[in-house]
Amino acid sequence: MLTQAHPPIAAPRSHSSLPDCLMLPTGETSEVLPESAGRRESSVMSSGYESSGRTPWRESSAMSSGYESGEVQMCHTVYPWHSNHLGELSAGQLLTWIDITACLAAERHAGVACVTASVDDIQIEETARVGQQICLKAKVNRAFNTSMEVGIKVSVEDPLMNITRHVCTAFSTYVAKPAGGKKVILRPVRLQSAQDHLEYSLAAERRRIRLYHEDAYNNLMEDGCAFYDLDWENDSNKISTDRTCVESIELVLPPHANHQGNTFGGQIMAWMESVAHISASRLCHAHAILKSVDMFKFRGPSTVGDRLVFRAIVNNTFQKSVEVGVRVEAYNCEEWTAGRARHINSAFLIYQALDNKGEQILFPRVKANSKDHIRRFCGAIARRKIRVARKYILSSKPEKPISHPWDKGNQTYLSYNNIAALTVLAAKSGWELSSTIQNIKIFTHDENDVLSIKVEMHVKVHPRQAYLLLSDLGLRPNWDIHYLSCEVIETAGEDDKIFYITCPPVKQSKSSDFITLMSRRIPYKTGDPYVIAMRSVTLASYPPSAEYLRGEVQCAGFLIYSLGKDSCQVCYLNQLTSGIIPYVEENLTGWSNSIEDTACACIRFLETAKVYTTLL
Repeated sequence: MLTQAHPPIAAPRSHSSLPDCLMLPTGETSEVLPESAGRRESSVMSSGYESSGRTPWRESSAMSSGYESGEVQMCHTVYPWHSNHLGELSAGQLLTWIDITACLAAERHAGVACVTASVDDIQIEETARVGQQICLKAKVNRAFNTSMEVGIKVSVEDPLMNITRHVCTAFSTYVAKPAGGKKVILRPVRLQSAQDHLEYSLAAERRRIRLYHEDAYNNLMEDGCAFYDLDWENDSNKISTDRTCVESIELVLPPHANHQGNTFGGQIMAWMESVAHISASRLCHAHAILKSVDMFKFRGPSTVGDRLVFRAIVNNTFQKSVEVGVRVEAYNCEEWTAGRARHINSAFLIYQALDNKGEQILFPRVKANSKDHIRRFCGAIARRKIRVARKYILSSKPEKPISHPWDKGNQTYLSYNNIAALTVLAAKSGWELSSTIQNIKIFTHDENDVLSIKVEMHVKVHPRQAYLLLSDLGLRPNWDIHYLSCEVIETAGEDDKIFYITCPPVKQSKSSDFITLMSRRIPYKTGDPYVIAMRSVTLASYPPSAEYLRGEVQCAGFLIYSLGKDSCQVCYLNQLTSGIIPYVEENLTGWSNSIEDTACACIRFLETAKVYTTLL
C-alpha cells in the first residue's frame, strides 16, 4: 500500500542521551550524535555506513559536517535533458530528486529499506536553468515508531553570478519496509542544534495536521453550499474542462524501480506532473508552470511489469492559478486483460502561466455541469482553503516587529498610514472566495507570503450607525467572543484613539493583549466608504507584561458602503500576523465556522443595538 523509493542503506549505531534540561513527550527520547562520526566519501551524495566497532574517520571537518548532522546532500548540474522547452529544470525531475534524496536520509536513519508514505504540500518559489546547480539537503526531523518525517531543502546556485536562491522546502513521510515484512521500531532522532530541536517540535504539529487532513477536507465538503458563488453562477463566459482530459500509460521497467521491484515514488510523481502539465496547458493555451503540489498519500504499490494509467483533468481555476487532478491506476497482466484497476495514487497540482510579456495569465472560470464535475469543483475550493491555511499556520519564518512608537512627532503619519494601508489592502486584486452563507462572504488573499482575509456582510442598518458602532471598540466584546475587554488609553482627536485590548488564550496558557490605534474617516464624497482602520503601536506607558502575550496587528479594519437609506455592506479585512492566526486557524483549516459565527453576531448586533456609541 506504499511506494518503494530507494535501496536500503545501513544506519550508524552510536548513541548518547539528550541533556535532562530538554523536555520530550512521554515515551520518546532523543539522541546526540558523537563529535567523531563519519567516513571518507568520494561522491557529492552523502550516504551512511555501519562501523564494526571502530570510530569512522574523515579527512577534514569541512567534509564531515553533513555526515555528523545526519544530513544527506545531493547536487546536480542542470543539463538540457533535465529541462523543459524554456531551458528550465522540469518539475518532474525536481520531484524525482526530492524523493530520492529524502529516501536516502530515511534509510540512513532506519538502516533498512524505506517507502514513501506521503508528501506534504510543496511550494515551488524559484526555477533553475540549464547550467545552474541544484543542491538538495535532506534530514530526518523526527521518528514516530514506524514512520518518520524527512525535511528537504532545495536551493539553486549560479556558478557565474555566485548567487544562491531558495527553490522549495518539502516534508515527506517514510515507513521502514525491511525484507520479509518484519515490523521495525525506529530509533529516536539525534538532536544537536537549536534548529534540530525546533524541527523536532514542529514535526509533531505537522503530523497532527496530516492525520486530520482528510477529516478537515470532509468537513468542508459536507458544507458544500458554502462554496456557492453568485458571480460564478452568473458568468456567461465559463468554459468546459472536457478538452483538458489527458490519459497516458506507462510500463514500469527495471530502471523505474528499486532492487525489490517496486516503482520509485519520485518516478510516479514525475509521470503525474507530465500529464498534469499537459492538462493545464490545454486550458490556458500556454505552457503552464508548476507552483505547488497538494499533500497526498501513496495508496498502494506498483511493481516492474505493471501498466500505470494516468488520467488528468482541470478541476477548478482561481484567477491566476489552476488545479489539476491526477488519478493513477495500476494493472498487472491479468488485471489488464480483465479491466480490474488498482487505484494507487491521486494528486492535485497547482499551475500558473505567463504570457509573452512575462505577466501571469488570468484563467477563465470553468463549468461544473455534472455531479462529478461539481464534486471536483468544490473539492478544489476546499483543498485550496486548507492548503493556504497550512502554509501560514506551519510557517516558522521569524516576523519583524510591526508596531511603531506613538508620539507627538509621528501621530499624523501613523494615522494616515493606518487609513492608507487598509484602503490599499481592500483594493488588491486576486481575492478568492473561501465560503459563503446567507448575507456573508469570506475571501482570502495570498501574496508574497502574506495571508489576508476579507469578510463581506450585508446589514440592514444605516451606514453611519454601523460606522459609529463599529468604531467604538469598547462595544466589540458584545458581539466578538475573541475580545475580553477593550478600553481607550489615549486620544489624539475625535477620530484617532488608542485602545488596550485583551483576548482569551488560544493554544497557550496566557491571554493575549494588543495596543491598537483606531483611525476612522467619514466619506469625502458620495460612493466613498466609511473607513475604520486598526494597527498596532507601542506606548511606553503600556509595556508588555508577564501576564499577557503581546500580539500585533499589521492592518485590519472595516469599510462600510451605503446600499441605500437603511442598508449597507460592511467589509472587514485583516492582514494576518502570528498573533492573529491562532484565532482563525481552525476556521481556515475547516474545523470550525468561527469567522462565519462572529460575522453573524456582528450583523445581529448592528441591526438590534439600542445605543449608537460610548465615544460621543
